[in-house]
Amino acid sequence: MPELAPDITAEELDKEIREELRSLPLDLAELISRHLVAAERALGEGDAERAYEHTKVARRFAARIGVIREAVGIAAYHAGHFSEALSDLRAARRMTGSDSFLPIMADCERGLGRPERALDLVRSKEAERLDRVGKIELAIVESGARRDLGQHDAAVITLQRLPELRDTRPQPWSARLAFAYADALFEAGHEGPATEWFGRAMAFDEDGETDAAERYAELTGAVIEDLEEDDDFEDEEAVDDDLLNDADDADDDDAEIDDVDDVIDEDDDIDDVATLDADIEDEDDLYEEAFGTGKPVIGDAPANGSPDPNGTAGTGRKIQEKEGKADLAVEPAFIEPDFGDILRDAPDVNDDLDEADEQGRNRRSKPEEK
Repeated sequence: MPELAPDITAEELDKEIREELRSLPLDLAELISRHLVAAERALGEGDAERAYEHTKVARRFAARIGVIREAVGIAAYHAGHFSEALSDLRAARRMTGSDSFLPIMADCERGLGRPERALDLVRSKEAERLDRVGKIELAIVESGARRDLGQHDAAVITLQRLPELRDTRPQPWSARLAFAYADALFEAGHEGPATEWFGRAMAFDEDGETDAAERYAELTGAVIEDLEEDDDFEDEEAVDDDLLNDADDADDDDAEIDDVDDVIDEDDDIDDVATLDADIEDEDDLYEEAFGTGKPVIGDAPANGSPDPNGTAGTGRKIQEKEGKADLAVEPAFIEPDFGDILRDAPDVNDDLDEADEQGRNRRSKPEEK
């Protein structure tokens, strides 16, 4: 049995889940609650396997409670135990009557190498009862299943059908949806638009939920580092301290100079200005190469007038060119999606999707052979 940290208390568990456990003896409900809290913490720390072990303890003592089976299924899914996740989530559906885990179940079918079964869940009547968030998640899974089947253009159009893809306001699903669309574009051979959408997903993804930053870096040649705003200020202060120390050292070694202009040769001054102009042009060229536009002035609005998705300038991801010539502390601007070109590349995909959906409905309507 996995150990419980002494600071874990049952009160941290969601109130509704605690209500579900009231049918259990008090001491047992306390133990299970603490293991569920430990599982939540482990998932938050990225340790899905440890979370799964904690939920299995809860299942051992309360396998007939729906929220327990749901917790086990979700933890198993994150840990990559897709068969176990399907079993527990099916049990949770029978016990609770909820279809909210349908997207996870469909993705488990993908993980088991059964994309056709994933699409059957996508087309099921239960899928029609999902809320908007559930339908978006299910569309992301559907797009992935179609890619598994080699239907790359269909995978792109599956996500293009979602009006939420055009929403420039950050939403809970924005990063995942933009990333899935970028991934589908890349697999379909549309590398340019894919790069733009990976940049857009990166701008939405403040918590590092996706690999958008890494994918964007691979396609653009930029180096992505996670730096906090405080670190930037500390770096600036360190640079200022170094400059001051250098100045103090110079004062110690040389006589005090009353008028700096008197000791600067006019020709050298002109050479320095020319060098500075060249450096600025090089930096603009680097920015043009990375983002397709000239370097903006920090604090200005993006070129297309879209708001900063993070709400502040100069925070979040920091992009540095490999050559080390420029530090760019701004996010890629939002990209206004151009769906026309991609749709023209696959004019019959919508018909193919409708035909596939019809075949799926016909297959489900036939009784299964014993």
